[in-house]
Amino acid sequence: MSEIKIIKADEAYKMVQENKCNLIDIRELNELELTGKVEGASHIPMGNLETLLDPNSDVFKNGKIDKDKEVVLFCAGGIRSEMSVKSLTEKGFKNISHIEGGFGSISNSSFKIV
Repeated sequence: MSEIKIIKADEAYKMVQENKCNLIDIRELNELELTGKVEGASHIPMGNLETLLDPNSDVFKNGKIDKDKEVVLFCAGGIRSEMSVKSLTEKGFKNISHIEGGFGSISNSSFKIV
């Protein structure tokens, strides 16, 4: 089993401010509509993650995701993002992590919810 990199919301916020990561919200659209979106985060639902995070996909080709930066995932509470990091790591992703506590911890941090 690959080791899963877990970061705190404040660490992720610093990375976003320093333009050092791709922050990706993997929650479903209805979750975003209910609780709001994290400013600066890209939205790729968990079900589309493996397809869209393929280095040959349009999100990389169009520059939506910078392949040279760390990919930081989050979901509502951290379970889905942890599973996604594990799955993507097994598929060869090397620079990937998830936010401990997910949106719950993000909403209690410096991130702006819109």
